[in-house]
This record gives sequence, structure tokens and C-alpha cells, in this order.
Amino acid sequence: MDEKTEKRIAQLREAKSKALMGGGEKKLEAQHKKGKMTARERLDYLLDPGSFHETNMLLGYLEGTPGDGLVCGFGTVNGRTICVYSQDATVKGGSIGAMHGYKMYKTAERALNLEVPLVGLHDSPGARLPKLGDSKTAIGDLMEKSGATLFYPNTQGSGLVPQISAILGSCAGISVYSPALTDFIFMVDKQSHMFITGPAMVKSVTGEDLTYEQLGGAEIHCKTSGVADGRFATEYELLDGIKNLLSYLPQNTNEDPPILDIGDDPNRMVDELTEIVTPDPSGSYDMHQVIYALVDGGYFYEIKPEFAGEIIVGFGRMGGQTVGIVANQPTVYAGSLTVDSSDKQTRFMRFCDSFNIPVLMMVDTPAYMPGSDQEHRGIIRHGAKV
Repeated sequence: MDEKTEKRIAQLREAKSKALMGGGEKKLEAQHKKGKMTARERLDYLLDPGSFHETNMLLGYLEGTPGDGLVCGFGTVNGRTICVYSQDATVKGGSIGAMHGYKMYKTAERALNLEVPLVGLHDSPGARLPKLGDSKTAIGDLMEKSGATLFYPNTQGSGLVPQISAILGSCAGISVYSPALTDFIFMVDKQSHMFITGPAMVKSVTGEDLTYEQLGGAEIHCKTSGVADGRFATEYELLDGIKNLLSYLPQNTNEDPPILDIGDDPNRMVDELTEIVTPDPSGSYDMHQVIYALVDGGYFYEIKPEFAGEIIVGFGRMGGQTVGIVANQPTVYAGSLTVDSSDKQTRFMRFCDSFNIPVLMMVDTPAYMPGSDQEHRGIIRHGAKV
């Protein structure tokens, strides 16, 4: 090997070594002090050991922005391939520049081509703002090179491959649109935030004085807006939740969900139902107990458990086969359908229909919720979806 080749190989190794450090040791330590994992640590925890194959690792190296703030590629979860990207908050705060957006686009495009699930780990404040007086970079460059197509694979992949988003920091503006187009969004309590504009902008425009939590925290989006599908106490629990969810889902619309037989006889009698379900027509009972009694091992993966509680949706297994469950909840509004529960139910059923998941419906409802509030919010339009 000649001296010039050796030098180039050494330069390549140095570039890779620096890329692995993201924004540098101090910024990695700062991330840990916030109680947060780094972009690569998140991928290491989510994926099977040694399975991650990184793409476009050195983009941005010459500009001093390793990977342009995004780590992306493909790997396996429980032996099944997924495409994944993880925003690196130690590089330019995780802001989305032109190459950052390009890498997001290519990762989502690869998921479509490979027909595998797409998982996005989001930790970005939004578009990378231009330097003062520099009009040809940042947002303008981003929109010119990737902004117009950044979310296109999300729309193209809808109903073709499962798409899951994790919100792991304070995400605003352009950073929240891609997650909004995916099938599931998960957040971490007191750490994750989503909003179109942050509290400072809201105050300057409307006069409202709100904290990050009040405007777009995990509790708000899981209980009030319904934007998110679940919240977790830690990042580790959230990533475990994604792994668990993937175990119920097929790789794409052309495949059936995986079978996981735990030896729970699907022909067994469920005598406890006579004690759970009250014979009194005006009485109430917890539909969760019915679901736990029916599914294999009592394991039920609920979607949007805190939103529109009058309807319960989620995944379970029967005889090892994944089933989607839609059930009225008599303990909330007597199981009456509302605007929110109609949307919650129909969105879930459309997902199941797209991915060959049979749906078990447990019906116990007096009908739609009456009243001016529901009528004014469009119960006719939303209820018709059901």
C-alpha cells in the first residue's frame, strides 16, 4: 500500500471516529446531564446488538456538522428488519438542515423500497435558522433541496409499511409534521414536547403565557389533543414499547402479522365473564377486564389509553394471531360515541385494515353522545366515519 493510500485511509478512519462522537464529548455529557440518551445510544437500545448498518455517515463532515445531525440506516428488532433514523441534538441542536432532511427522506424511501417498518426518533427544535445576512442557506436551502419532498415518503408509505415516531425532546415547526403523518407517536413524560410554535412565539402573538408542558407536553397530547398514542416515564420504556408494538405488526401490507403462540388455548372457556359483565342493563363494568380475560396471556397493547376513554382500541393475540380490538367502555359516558372516540376508532380500524389485522369488536353503547357540544364539534361528520 502506497503512502498516499495509507494517508487517505487514516483520514477516513479519523472522519468516522469524529462522526461517532456527534457534537463532541462536552455536548454528549450535556445530553446525559439532561437525563437523555444520545442519538446512537437510542439506536443501540432499540436495535438487536450488532445489526445496525449506518448510511450517509460522513455527510456534513467537512462543514463540521457530523452526519448533519442525523444518524440513519437499517437494522433489526427481534430479527426483523426496520429502517430507522435518530436525530442528534448534540449537532446544531438536532436542527434540520438540507442534508439532514435529505437523509430523513432517503431513510423513509428505503423503508418503502425494502417494504419494512420505518421508525423515527425525533429530538429537533425545527429547521436550522440561517445566519444573520445569509439568505442562501438554512431554511431556503432546506426547502429547495429537501423540504418539498421531506414528508412525501410518509404519505406514500401510509398503509404500505408501518410508521412509528418517538418524540424524545422539544420538537417544533417542521420537526412535528413528519411524526404527524406516521401511524403512531409516543412521548416521554416531562421530556417530550410537540408544537407548531413555541411558548415565546405564542405569547408574542396571542398573549398566552404557557410553559412547554402546558402548550405541548406528553400529558397534553396523550389526554387532550389525541396527537400522541402513548406516554412513558423514561426513554428506555418508550423504546421497549416500540419493540413490543412491532411484534404485533407485519412488515408491510402484503404480509400477515407474525404468529406468537404462547400456549394459551383459543378454545378455552372464559367463565369469569359472567362475573365481570353485569346482567343489569343500567349497570357498568370495566371492559378492560373483558379484554384481559379473552386475549392470550392477558397481554393487551392499548393505543391512546388516556384519550377518548369511552372507546378502547389496541392489539392483542388469540391463538398466537394478532387481533385489533375495538371496545366500548361502559365506565366512561356509558360507552357513548363522541367526536373524539369516533376519530380514535376509525383511525385504528383503517390501520388494521391496511395491515391484514382482523378486528374484534366488543359493542356496548347506547349510541352517540347527545348535546350541543358534540353537535357543534361535528358529531354528524365524525360519527359517520364509524
